[in-house]
Amino acid sequence: MELAGKKIVLGLTGGIACYKAAELTRALVKAGAAVQVVMTQGALHFITPVTMQALSGQPVFTDQWDGRIANNMAHIDLTRGADAIVIAPCSADFLSKLAHGGADDLLSTLCLARPHGLPLLVAPAMNVEMWENPATRRNVAQLQADGVALLGPAAGDQACGEVGMGRMLEAEQLLGEIIAAFQPKLLAGTRLLLTAGPTVEAIDPVRAVTNFSSGKMGYAVARAAREAGAIVTLISGPSALPTPYGVRRIDVRSAQQMHAAVMAQLAGQHVFVAVAAVADWRVANVSEQKLKKTAGGKPPELQFEQNPDILADVAKRADAPFCVGFAAESDHLLQHGAEKRIRKGVPLLVGNLGHETFGQEDNALVLFDANGHTELPRADKLTLARQLVAQIAARLPRAPQPSAPTAAPTPDASPL
Repeated sequence: MELAGKKIVLGLTGGIACYKAAELTRALVKAGAAVQVVMTQGALHFITPVTMQALSGQPVFTDQWDGRIANNMAHIDLTRGADAIVIAPCSADFLSKLAHGGADDLLSTLCLARPHGLPLLVAPAMNVEMWENPATRRNVAQLQADGVALLGPAAGDQACGEVGMGRMLEAEQLLGEIIAAFQPKLLAGTRLLLTAGPTVEAIDPVRAVTNFSSGKMGYAVARAAREAGAIVTLISGPSALPTPYGVRRIDVRSAQQMHAAVMAQLAGQHVFVAVAAVADWRVANVSEQKLKKTAGGKPPELQFEQNPDILADVAKRADAPFCVGFAAESDHLLQHGAEKRIRKGVPLLVGNLGHETFGQEDNALVLFDANGHTELPRADKLTLARQLVAQIAARLPRAPQPSAPTAAPTPDASPL
C-alpha cells in the first residue's frame, strides 16, 4: 500500500465533483492512508457527511466550533500530525480564499493555520469561464508562487453542458498525484525522453509482425520519472495503457516512425530511456494488397531488412543526452547485457528476461554499467521503475536547475 501510514486531510468545497471525492476517499483508504474529511457548507449541498464518514471510517468535520474537539480548536488540531492537505473539489471561491488568506470557515482557517512545510494540494473544479476568468488566473498564479500544488484541472464535458477546462481530475488520477507528492524530486528540472511498447511492422494492409511487449515497464518508468519531477515525453508503440498523468505522449507504430519521432524530440533532452521493444527487422516487400492463400498452400516469401538502431543512433551523437537502454533477453542475461551495453555505447543498460516480463505486472532487473552489474530483485513494475529513476538520477553528469512550478500539463496523445 503506497500511502501506508500517511494521514491525509481531505477538504471538500461546493461542487458537483464532490461525487469524485467519495471515490477518491475510498481509493486513499485502499492505498493505506488515514483520511480525515473536512467539508464546507457548500459541499453539504452535494454530498452528505454520512457518506464521507462511511468511506473514510472517521468522523467528518464541518463546523469551526465543533465541540468534539476538546480545546475547540479544530482548525489547529486536525492538521497536526497530518502529511498533506488535499482540497478536492476546490471551487473558484475557495481558490480565492487560499490566494488571499481568507479564513471564514473551518476548512479555510485550517489551511491558513497549517504547519509550515505541510503540503497543500488543490484539485480545481469549476465552469470553464470561471477557470479562464482573469481573477482566477491571478489566484492560480499566486497559489503556485506560494508553493501550493495544483492537481489539474482537465478539459471535457461539464455538468452545466459547456465544454472546456475546469473538470476535476478523476479519482484515479488524483490518487496518482497524491502518491507522487510524497516521492523525492530527484529529477526536478530534468527533461526526459522515453520510448515504450512494441513496434508493428506491416506485412500487408491487414497483417503485421510485432512482439509480446505490453508497454507496462516503459509506462511505469514514465510515471516514476514524472513523479520525480522530470518533464517527460513518451513515444509509444501501439498500447492500450492509459497515459500517465502529466506525461506528453506521441503515438507511433513502426520502428522507422519511432526513430523519426525520437530524433525530432531529442533537442534539449537531458535523459533518453529506450524501453521500447523495437523490431530489429521490417518486411522489405510489403504487399499493397492482402496476401491470399494459394491453392497449394504455399506461404508467401517475406524479405526482411534491418531497422534503424534508435538507441545506438542517439548515443553516438555529439549532443547525446544521458542514455539508458533496455535489453530483453531469453538466456545468458549477464553475458548478453554486458556485451550489449558496450556495443550500444551507453553508460547504463537495463536487462531482463523477456519471457518473464512481457505482459506481466512484475519484473526483475539487472543494471549494467562500467563497474559491472547490480540486481534489482523482483517487484511490481512501478516499484522497479522508481528504483531505476533513483539510479539514473545518481548517475547524471549534471543537475538541471528546477523550473518554475507549473500545473501538470494535460496528457497528450498525438500521432506522429
